[in-house]
Amino acid sequence: MKRPLRFVLVTTFYPPYSFGGDAIHVQALAGALVRAGHRVDVIHSVDAYRALHLGEPAGPRPPEVPGLTVHGLSTACGPLSPLLSQQTGRPLLETRRIREILDRTDPDVIHFHNVSLFGPGVLELRGKGGRALKIYTTHEYWLVCPTHVLWKYNRRVCDSRDCIKCTLLAGRPPQLWRYTHMIERCAAEVDAFLSPSRYAAAMHERNGFGRAIVHFPLFVERPAAIDRDLPRPHPRPYFLFVGRLEAVKNPRSLIEAWHRVPAGDLLVAGTGSQLEALRALAAGEPRIRFLGHLAQESLDALYAHCIACIVPSSMVEIFPLVVLEAFSRKAPVVARDLGALAEMIAESGGGLLYRTEDELVAALTRIAHDATLRSYLGESGHRSVTGRWSETAYLERYFDLLSELALRKLGEIPWEEADEGRGGRRATSGPSRLRS
Repeated sequence: MKRPLRFVLVTTFYPPYSFGGDAIHVQALAGALVRAGHRVDVIHSVDAYRALHLGEPAGPRPPEVPGLTVHGLSTACGPLSPLLSQQTGRPLLETRRIREILDRTDPDVIHFHNVSLFGPGVLELRGKGGRALKIYTTHEYWLVCPTHVLWKYNRRVCDSRDCIKCTLLAGRPPQLWRYTHMIERCAAEVDAFLSPSRYAAAMHERNGFGRAIVHFPLFVERPAAIDRDLPRPHPRPYFLFVGRLEAVKNPRSLIEAWHRVPAGDLLVAGTGSQLEALRALAAGEPRIRFLGHLAQESLDALYAHCIACIVPSSMVEIFPLVVLEAFSRKAPVVARDLGALAEMIAESGGGLLYRTEDELVAALTRIAHDATLRSYLGESGHRSVTGRWSETAYLERYFDLLSELALRKLGEIPWEEADEGRGGRRATSGPSRLRS
């Protein structure tokens, strides 16, 4: 018999104070754990969001969920707090509050996600009992890259380390603690590191991260409606881009190529620093529309009715959730043959890959004119997110992992009653399920 577990999820960003897929996944994981009967606390930094974004978030606040408590940390120093963490590698102004939450909740599991603006020092914190398992999911390359995305000189995928120059060109202050052993020391406090893709795990190893990393794909919440009965959001056939309008996501390449695409409009959902430049670039093309930031409910219909969702990223993505969101609504994906995108398309069979503009135009033309291909790709992607990349599959792997970590670290599984009724289930010999 299992008792409910106590989880603390630590992340810099959490909806609505968030920008991307890391926060969406943490929210989905929190909801999944609560639905499974467990207690979840989320710790995130409101100050970090406000330091990087003028004004309050435009999206709605997530509804209150019984069993879930969200702690949005905000200090009197405002943006100074994440700056101090970025420079020192420690959550200096938030440490007391984080300790209070951990002491009060006394978690069984502390799961770290994107902790970039808390710093590696947050990995050393633990509850008063000191027995919490600690795991870390690599949503980005922050452990090995000060710009988080292995994007060198704001121009290309990183091929050699020149971190100080690269950091300055990215408009960020250098972090001197990265030239000490701080990350190695703090990482030793973590019981398991998880990577959503094999590619990202290999990139961490290639860039000097010394700990073994377990391949552990993410999931998205299954939408309430995946059929085609959702109202059409656009009167003409269209392709879809969803994401931040930044150089690393490469929406510009689509704008530049669209005059060569013979069929279909391009709908661009998202916002970012390149928005106005992209609007100007697309001014002479009436088939391109910018939709701005959209709530998930609006994206559901866009995915459901698109010819395909395009993911043109120039950076080496780790495991972009936009692919899973498209698959969950049976939308094919056309993606750049780079990084984890190639891995996701190969494993799912849910899309087409391209490397050059000519290949992009050919793929879009082919998929626009072949309804049988569109249906096959959409069904293949959908099988992945209802199978290996589903919430159910994720939780099964997750609790298997936690049980093995508990046996290794504690010699027992505290949340499972032993046959004799004394304490948790004790360690037994057997093959390990942990694999790098």
